Amino acid sequence: MVFLRAMSEKEFPNYCQYFIEDYSQEIAKNYGHSLAHATRLAEEDLQRCFPHGLESNEHTLLCIDADIDGTATLAGYLWHSVNLKERSTFIYDFYIFPKCRSHGIGKQAIAALEHQLQAESISQIKLRVAYHNERALKLYKEVGFVITGFNMAKEI
Repeated sequence: MVFLRAMSEKEFPNYCQYFIEDYSQEIAKNYGHSLAHATRLAEEDLQRCFPHGLESNEHTLLCIDADIDGTATLAGYLWHSVNLKERSTFIYDFYIFPKCRSHGIGKQAIAALEHQLQAESISQIKLRVAYHNERALKLYKEVGFVITGFNMAKEI
């Protein structure tokens, strides 16, 4: 069983540390930036979206709690932002801790998010997945996402 809950202020610093490390690696890999530059970009994105910590009307940070082998466990994070005008949300970050993978938690977390969003009359979830992230792409396809385009870049 999976439960989505609002992240606490106490949990936010751990999330920031995880996010900057993880996202900077993705930026460096996808765009060929140095790790130092990628880290700066990741820090800037986090600061732009959460300038006052969790006090934000546009972005929502959730903790994914799961029952794994009878033990309640923090299993990951989900960051999304609702656009009421479009009746959609965009997932900025969705992460299941490696030790919690292969238990169906990702699928259950997406289903729980869908349930919450439907109650708010949100009818579409959007996201971007890195080309090399085959595990995530497989999950998203399994739960009904379809590819709507491709991000492309060229170094000159």
